[in-house]
Order: sequence, then structure tokens, then C-alpha cells
Amino acid sequence: MKLNIGIIGMGFMGRAHSNAWSQLNKFFDTDVEICLKAVACRDKARGEAFAKKWGYESVETDWRAMIARDDIDVVDILTPTYAHKEMAVEAMKAGKHVICEKPCALTWQECHEMAEVAKETGVVTYLNHNYRRVPAVALAKQMIEEGRLGTIYHYCGKYMQEWIMDENFPLTWHLQKEAAGAGPLYDLGSHNVDLARYLVGEPTAVQASLRTIVKERPEASAGAATFSAGESTEGNAKKPVTVDDAAFLILDFENGAIGSMDTSRFAAGRKNFNCFEIYGSKGALCFNLERMNELQYYDMTNDVDHQGYRPILVTEGSHPYVGAWWPQGHIIGYEHTFVHAFYDFVEAVRTGGKMTPDFEDGEKITKVLQAAQISDAEGRKVRIDELK
Repeated sequence: MKLNIGIIGMGFMGRAHSNAWSQLNKFFDTDVEICLKAVACRDKARGEAFAKKWGYESVETDWRAMIARDDIDVVDILTPTYAHKEMAVEAMKAGKHVICEKPCALTWQECHEMAEVAKETGVVTYLNHNYRRVPAVALAKQMIEEGRLGTIYHYCGKYMQEWIMDENFPLTWHLQKEAAGAGPLYDLGSHNVDLARYLVGEPTAVQASLRTIVKERPEASAGAATFSAGESTEGNAKKPVTVDDAAFLILDFENGAIGSMDTSRFAAGRKNFNCFEIYGSKGALCFNLERMNELQYYDMTNDVDHQGYRPILVTEGSHPYVGAWWPQGHIIGYEHTFVHAFYDFVEAVRTGGKMTPDFEDGEKITKVLQAAQISDAEGRKVRIDELK
């Protein structure tokens, strides 16, 4: 079986996704042959340079034209959030399988429409929450399902970064509600909610506090999506920031657990600090992406005089995904999580199976995030089932 891949967008995620597609057949045994077929990009020169570097066969300057092509099987969407729904719906209606970067869409209603079209067309969809495919996180899931933690009491998640603390960072699309939906609440919090749902269960209610710390920023240069420290925005007119800079949530879960989720782009010294702690009646698990090959485990059931957290080095061939890579003790990195996700995706396409998280999961995640926005605006706990 051959799958021809077409991506829409480039940038950071374009490189991460393209690398994963390139590596999949080299490391994982699958009957699916991956072909990098096309890049859709408004700037033809940039698109051609990108295609040459990563091995794509062609470039389209109109994403609709790429979706309409008979030689495209999978559409991989890497655009700002506001464009996800339109592109995904058109691709699914054209019979294409779809991968979409998170967050799923601007509103849960848009996510719902995407999920309904996926059901109607029968295509495979994947919402890229790649942290599920960190071997240590997948091992944590296994251990929870095996009952190692007993009854889950608490989930504590944090995702902290510092990348816009510079007040001269320009007003890129990430800082505008109409394009991004929210700030770290959506960008980082969507990962938090996905991990909590994956590991613990469905949230039922949320109480939230959101803050915009820098309320105005200089306009971005035309087409700017990134910003380098020291780059001048002097003389640029300032406009309001319309998303949160930090979002802190308290959640109730269906199974009786309680959780907290903290996200911020103003956490000094934190580059990509994504971590969680899960506490249960028999023990606990802790994970930190900045030490992604380790999982901390506390076992309350044995040897009470010598208890303590112990690190599990998740590099054994028996651990999830690891057997495809290197011998034991040889660590892997962030980029490998995309390969793991895409392997699961192509196997779902090959077998007609289900891939998770999909657009239905995206709807559930976005409901939690929108409930948090309502909670902050109205100063109350909001039940998720209020969003209908």
C-alpha cells in the first residue's frame, strides 16, 4: 500500500512532520510506503526550497488545488488554528485522510463539524497531540491500566514556557483571538487536557483564572510568524493582545479525581516545561518532557521501610515504540514522537482501525478549554455538559 502525503504549511511543524514522514519507513516495519508528494504554500519560492530540502515532489500555491489532486491520499494541516476546520472538512469530503495540528479548531462547534464529517466520510483523522506517543507517557498509561496506581486521586499538569516575555515581541497570529482562539490555554492547555483525558479520564467541570500580562504589542512585520530575540520592532504601532498569557485551571474528573493544569508563556527559565504528576491509592507517577526518557514511579505496596520515587529509564525494547530505534540505554528525542504518531496513523489507514486522538477527541478537549474561558469570564465553576 502506498500513501501520498500532501502538507499545507511549513515552518517549525512543517519540519517536524516532514522529518517524521521521512523516517517512518526507515525504522518501523509496515506494509505502507510513504511518498512525500506535495507542499501547499502561498510563497512558491519558499515552497520550492522547502520541497527540495525535504524531498517533496511538487509545490502548490493553492491548498484547494492540492486537496483536489487524485494523487494525494493524506492531507497534513500545519496552518494557524483559524484555518483548520475549512481545510480539514474540504479534505475529508474529497476522501482524504487527515492529520491536523492542535488545537483542533477555534470552537468546539467547529470541532464537532469536523468530527461529523469524519464519521460521514469514513476517513481516518488524527489530531496531533504527539506527547501521547512519548514512550514514557505510553508506559505510564500501561501502568495505570495495570492498576499499579490503584484509585487515581489527583492529576497535576504544567506546561510552562518563557518565549514571549519580551514586551517587544510582535503581535503575531498566536496573540490574536480570531486566529488562535486563545493563548497558552489553547496552545499548551490542549496538550494538558489531552494527556489528562488519556491518563486519568474525562473532565466534568472546570474553574479557571486567565491573565493577559502584556496587553499591547507592536504590530508584526508583514507575514511574520516567528520572532528572534533582539529583532527590532521600534516604530511599529501597538495593538491589543486579545488572548491570555497564562491560564490556570482546576478540574473535576468523571472518576472522582481532581486535577490542576497550569499554562504560561511568562514562566522565566522554562523553555518547554511539560510535566505531570499522578497520585493514586497505591502509588504515583511523575513525568517531565525535559527528561523525556525517564518516568518517576513511587510504589506504596512494597517494602515500607525503603520507599521512594525511583526513575525508570524508558529505553528497553519492551517499552512502547522503543524497539524500533536503538539498543537499551540509548535515548530518543522530541522528533521521535511524531514518527510514533504517524506510524500509528498509517497502520489505522491500512487496517481500517481507529486513530486517537481524532476530531471527536478534539471536540471534547476544546469544550474543556472553552468552559475555562467561560469560568474566567463569569467567575464560577463551569460544568462541561453546559456546552451543548
